[in-house]
Amino acid sequence: MSDILYAVADHIATITINRAEKMNTISGPMLDALTARLVEANKDPAVRVVILTAVGNRAFCAGLDLVAQTTTGEMGASTAMVSGNLDLRDTPPTVLHQMDKPVIAALNGSAAGYGLDLALGCDIRIATKSAKLAASFTKRGVLPESGGTWFLPRMIGWAKAAELVFTGRTLTSEQGLEMGLLNTVVPDNELMEEATKLAREIAANAPLAVQATKRMMRMGLNETFGDHVHHVFLQLLPLFKSEDAREGMTAFLQKREPKFTGR
Repeated sequence: MSDILYAVADHIATITINRAEKMNTISGPMLDALTARLVEANKDPAVRVVILTAVGNRAFCAGLDLVAQTTTGEMGASTAMVSGNLDLRDTPPTVLHQMDKPVIAALNGSAAGYGLDLALGCDIRIATKSAKLAASFTKRGVLPESGGTWFLPRMIGWAKAAELVFTGRTLTSEQGLEMGLLNTVVPDNELMEEATKLAREIAANAPLAVQATKRMMRMGLNETFGDHVHHVFLQLLPLFKSEDAREGMTAFLQKREPKFTGR
């Protein structure tokens, strides 16, 4: 069975890391497979929201597989990174950041190292009560290599981010919620129910508008207010002409729920 599972239903793509026996660590081939599935979901017009999760109840992802070498001679993820042969432009955290489709991380267990960076690259994070967030990079002699040093200061401020990554501290899910790293913490047996409920709520909205909003939020992180307002206006022009915009206005006037088609 594949180490990366993929399914689409009700406009929701669910991508599942399927390596529970290895704490859902990511091997070299899994990097490529996960990237391919993320790109596929982003391009598929039937998909409006993505849920990224994993099997089991111990770990969402315990990081990169530090020992994996495939029988075909392919390098493990850590070896590729050390040798300089890993193209970071095509790795999951970079692809996640470039995606226009909203992505919900459903953390079924601990997110450690690379797994934490992967979760931070998602737009919304829901975790079980037993999950932990481990920024343990400095305890391993490395640093957050896939976005953590960019995301954390923006999410929780410089001082809290510095304390977290310099110490390599592990947070409980409640501490992660209090710090602002998690949106919601739920009982372990309610994780996918809550993630799916949220995904359906997002998927019910106009997909072109949701994607344009995410795109503008991403651009706004690195531009002035004046530039941003100009770019937002340019995004509004095609939305005004869309069928979904007409449907949204008509449904509002008719006091009914809109039915969006993504056109």
